[in-house]
Amino acid sequence: MNSIEVNNLTKKFGSFTAVDKVSFTVKQGEIFGFLGANGAGKSTTIRMLIGILEPTSGDALVGGYSIKRQADLVKTQIGYMSQKFSLYNDLTVEENIRFFAGVYGLTGKKYGERKKWVLKVADLEGKEKLLTGSLPGGIKQRLALGTAVIHEPKIVFLDEPTTGLDPLARRNLWNVIADIKKQGKTVILTTHYLEEAEVLCDRIAIMEKGQILQMGATDNLVEQAEFPFVIRFLIEEKSYGAFEKLSQLGKFDNALGKLNVYELKLKKKDDLEKALPLVQNMNPESLTVGRISLEDLFIELTGKNIESS
Repeated sequence: MNSIEVNNLTKKFGSFTAVDKVSFTVKQGEIFGFLGANGAGKSTTIRMLIGILEPTSGDALVGGYSIKRQADLVKTQIGYMSQKFSLYNDLTVEENIRFFAGVYGLTGKKYGERKKWVLKVADLEGKEKLLTGSLPGGIKQRLALGTAVIHEPKIVFLDEPTTGLDPLARRNLWNVIADIKKQGKTVILTTHYLEEAEVLCDRIAIMEKGQILQMGATDNLVEQAEFPFVIRFLIEEKSYGAFEKLSQLGKFDNALGKLNVYELKLKKKDDLEKALPLVQNMNPESLTVGRISLEDLFIELTGKNIESS
């Protein structure tokens, strides 16, 4: 069963096309990630799906409701956490929780239960009277996520939720997101962190210039690459004859060439088996063989580096 169905979704700002005929589906209970550099169209896509931006053309069903014709009903199905902190810094922790619970109509016993859950995931039990603005970034972001899903929505949208957090705070937030998935919720995540996409997401869509370049599970994405296999090796002096033969089998990348580290990318496993003895005959000081990384694929598709941690 699909939680989201997107058909040719497009957003233009004047002559600039921010999102260009994007189509995809997201299954119920899945974490689906948009991976891309800043300006790729990730956040604009999210904002259309939650009803903040009206599409120029195309449509999407979110929780079974059209974002163009039934935007108010869409909002009853979702929770949303924006790139920036969505909390009120001059309110206490408890006041923020009470405010968002009120927005979603939570009262009585249900409010009490959900308040306890939010305080637990944010590690703020017994600290309800603290001013929100005084909290460390990681704890504040966990509180923001907790308040975004306090009403237990079926679908949760997280727009670059860990940007600006240190590695430990980022991983703590990942645990909360994983816990939300375990509850059967669908999560849509935008990120420019490769590790985050690999760890959290069941499927990933790589975006560039408003379009989805490739989409699938991480392993499947790598298999779809033009050059999915790679040999990396370190030698002091290269054999030009061997290098000429290797160049006929694959493609050399010299990102680390100044350190005498070479990277040969290959299209087929057969090419890998032909190339490996040629490399070994040069007596490399180090040698690794395997598939390319998600970062390699991203650079291959977009020509850009992206944050990997």
